[in-house]
Amino acid sequence: MSVKNHYDRRRKTYDRFMKSLISLIVPKEQTPEEKRREMLERPVGPLILSLAAPSIFANVVSTIYNLADTFFVGQMGETSASAAVGVAFVTSTIIQAMAFYFAQGTGIHMSRCLGAGKTEEAAIYVNTGIAATVCLGTLIAVVGHLFLDQLCYIGGATPTILPYARSYISILLLGAPFIASGFLMNMQLRFQGESFYSMLCMVAGAVLNTILTPLFIFPLGLGIAGSALATVVSEGVSFVLLLIEMQRAGITPLGLRYVRFPNAHMMRTINNGGVPSFARQVMLGVATSLLNNAAAPFGDAAIAGIAVVQRITSVGNFFQIGIGQGFQPITGYNLGAKRYDRIREAYYTALRMAFVSVASIGVITFIFAPQLIVIFRDDPAVVAFGTLTLRLCSITMPFTGVAMVTNFLLQTSGKMWRATFLGACRLGLVLGPVVLILPPLLGQLGVQIAQPVTDIITTCIALPMARSILAELYERSVTDSEL
Repeated sequence: MSVKNHYDRRRKTYDRFMKSLISLIVPKEQTPEEKRREMLERPVGPLILSLAAPSIFANVVSTIYNLADTFFVGQMGETSASAAVGVAFVTSTIIQAMAFYFAQGTGIHMSRCLGAGKTEEAAIYVNTGIAATVCLGTLIAVVGHLFLDQLCYIGGATPTILPYARSYISILLLGAPFIASGFLMNMQLRFQGESFYSMLCMVAGAVLNTILTPLFIFPLGLGIAGSALATVVSEGVSFVLLLIEMQRAGITPLGLRYVRFPNAHMMRTINNGGVPSFARQVMLGVATSLLNNAAAPFGDAAIAGIAVVQRITSVGNFFQIGIGQGFQPITGYNLGAKRYDRIREAYYTALRMAFVSVASIGVITFIFAPQLIVIFRDDPAVVAFGTLTLRLCSITMPFTGVAMVTNFLLQTSGKMWRATFLGACRLGLVLGPVVLILPPLLGQLGVQIAQPVTDIITTCIALPMARSILAELYERSVTDSEL
């Protein structure tokens, strides 16, 4: 073979690779019918990857800017301020719980409608969800300010943490209406199969937040309030971009004429999809509160250590969530089209992806635990507590993908109570008793192993539930093939 022919072949191979990579990252414009065909016919492995990759990237970027908050607040030199970020996480989960309730409740039904070709019904659920989150986000902001101190104490604030927590949470609440609506529209775009564009909007807000946080904290002298203000401003920008993108995508049109006051049927439909996510997010707040309060007797350093570990491990969790979010619209579309065999295939594919990706992250966080902790708080007590906690969590983290992907399958399939129960296990129903039992028995170590023990128990609960729903889908596919 001549040098020229060899060069030409290598160049063609490179060109094909780059085209495949670009098509994965930047999807081509599609009509609603083209999108429907893709969700029903494209091989599930590449399809999940194409839908999950933007979600994973957006989630990881979101985690990075949350880590940026923790990092820059840590540079203030106050352990109590670092702990306050963890306390404020409870308030964030309250806002997100309401957003995820409407996002999943309207988004799951919307994807089924799109799979069945019912575009106008899908638009009604989308627009009603946006209107509801704006209204309820405003209510959360008002009620939260009325009970600000109580909100801080629920989150695990000690007297030394309270002033920082009040400052951070009071500003965060002001952004509740568009923070909640931004979360909702982001997830609705994903359910439509437009995860790349939802990623762009999230990344824009994340980059802006990373720039504004140090600017507001240090040169402007706003301290921890500057971190909260940067978050609110960045979420506001993401909200505007998401609204523009929803209109541009045009898969479900926007407009007040599609907004409805939910009747009994609509509420049942939203509940079936939304209650599991609501419970999961509420339990996430409960989990943070339980761990913070269990750590409080061991000092502010222990609470700060938990806050840092939660931020770091969220990278692995968001990989699982991103894969689940890539899997979910496939389930919704194919349920609408009664392609149950395809759903089962997608489930096993998503499960393998989740385990491998999170196990890889767990190896890194286990090996470099001290170095990761010290980045965010160079306090020997925080580093000592956080290192062991992070290593223990790194061991069990890969197995949580079983519960995560199964929960998405149950939720999208309309198995509300099973999905709610499973989602609540890891973050409250199991963690609560574990936190009540282990710290009194083992002291500080009991706090550090509480989440890993909970992860193992939850995985054991998820396995028979996964077997049950997969058997149901198999029976449906057999029944349909016989008709």
